[in-house]
Amino acid sequence: MDNIEMKQIQWFPGHMAKTRRMIISELKLVDAVAELVDARAPLSSRNPEMDRLTKGKPRIILLNKCDLADERATQKWINYFRSTGRDAAAVDCRSGRGVKDLLKIIREGILSDLIEKRQKNGMTGAPVRLMIAGIPNVGKSSLINKLVGSKRAKTEDRPGVTRTKQWIKLGDNAELLDTPGVLAPKYEDQEAAVRLALTGAVNDEILDREALAMKLLTYLAENSPASLKERYKTEISPEDTGAELLEKIGRKRGMMISGGEIDTERAAITVLDEFRSGKLGRITLELPPEKKQ
Repeated sequence: MDNIEMKQIQWFPGHMAKTRRMIISELKLVDAVAELVDARAPLSSRNPEMDRLTKGKPRIILLNKCDLADERATQKWINYFRSTGRDAAAVDCRSGRGVKDLLKIIREGILSDLIEKRQKNGMTGAPVRLMIAGIPNVGKSSLINKLVGSKRAKTEDRPGVTRTKQWIKLGDNAELLDTPGVLAPKYEDQEAAVRLALTGAVNDEILDREALAMKLLTYLAENSPASLKERYKTEISPEDTGAELLEKIGRKRGMMISGGEIDTERAAITVLDEFRSGKLGRITLELPPEKKQ
């Protein structure tokens, strides 16, 4: 990525500190935790504290928005999470892909021992209680709405909409606890913070969108140049900087302002929107860490 100075991304509103305390206090009421991450940046979109906060509970990592991510990369992430002792599955909460069989997967996977124990003790009717957790705007409310089959949980395409816990019943067999989105107190790794911003988990209003778009374009020119060539019908050179790529796209799209200058801000907004909506293709921004030999 280009060495462009961006504002230090830090975001930890008071309601997120409250969520941490809520997760700890409510953990004893649930049987398992389903943590949603963004399939395009699974590690960057995980709260680094989640392992500590949910320690001792069966967990499954749900790679949401998998329809926007590279399918091969998603499978690598699933294998990676499973190798670390957590189950994992790919879902897309908007289309419903992978959601229908989710409770079955959880019952037959991370909760199979608990359910077998309950059956032996005559507790066959006890519902499964599942905590839904994840950072803001990763799709928790959309997941719940797909599972319930109606718009029970409030959804909005901006970070931090869910502010209070919600218990939601799924028939007689399951209950879900939705929690507000929670982020780490500080992004020590600014590259991870940039990936998070690219996926839309951080409000664009606090960022330099042109710098963000330039970083994305540099990454795509190195890792997926065909996606840029196909979408913007322009030649892409490995030597192009993010600024040059943004100008090429602005010129190709006719985004000009007075004096013949290119409206790079408008071009940046277009690039970010088209990446987030999948118009640039299925792209993953990071791959699993290499295993130490």
